[in-house]
Amino acid sequence: MNAHAHDQATLDEIVTAFAAETGTLHRIGDDGFLHLVAVVGAFPPPVMDAIRTVPVGKGLAGLAAQRKEPVTVCNLQTDTSGVVRPGAKATGMEGAITVPCLDEAGEVVGVLGIANRSPRDYTGAERESLSARARQVARRWTE
Repeated sequence: MNAHAHDQATLDEIVTAFAAETGTLHRIGDDGFLHLVAVVGAFPPPVMDAIRTVPVGKGLAGLAAQRKEPVTVCNLQTDTSGVVRPGAKATGMEGAITVPCLDEAGEVVGVLGIANRSPRDYTGAERESLSARARQVARRWTE
């Protein structure tokens, strides 16, 4: 299985396991930006354009990479924290979480994100489980 097909199969499995409706998997490129390598769900064209390449520190994926920790939003549509970028509302999603894919040295090599159409608070156990899956992805990428 080639790398792209493996990334897609992994993301499909994670979205299903977490009963999510969408998912994204970004990998840090040589340019320092997060590049979309797998996606689950339908995103409007302007959103797809915005998530293909994401700067570290921007949006949910970029913040997870910058902070090296999960970023969660119970409701993208009503969030007032300043974390949610205007384009995120266009996804139609509400409950979302992004987690960094950390390598063995604790460096970010990518970001995994999932979302639901309804508000959702992710439990500590869910955050840890998703983070463990992200570390597995990072290990595969850095082998």
